[in-house]
Amino acid sequence: MSDLKLPEPTGYRILIAIPKRDDTFRDSKILIAESERKKEEIASILGLVIKLGPSAYQDPDKFPDGPWCKEGDFIIMRSYSGTRFKVSTPEGDQEFRLINDDTVEAVVADPRVITRL
Repeated sequence: MSDLKLPEPTGYRILIAIPKRDDTFRDSKILIAESERKKEEIASILGLVIKLGPSAYQDPDKFPDGPWCKEGDFIIMRSYSGTRFKVSTPEGDQEFRLINDDTVEAVVADPRVITRL
């Protein structure tokens, strides 16, 4: 993703990459319908922190313990949160979101074990 010309998050926003969904169900060779994969991406609760805006986590009253996440962290956020957009790459479209710094609900050590209910 380093070669992509991604938008710079402004203010207290965070740029998040949404992981691509697998083509098959876990531990199976059964294909997931394209419409179902898209629905899962749109409602995703998991993202990779790409870049923090210049004012993210700078309010000491709101964040007395410091930042909730950093670049490179996988985080959990609410479904449908943030501004969604796609960037076209040679490998296909990649979905991103711009979320507010206080939208982060958890940092995830291993994103492979997280599934949205």
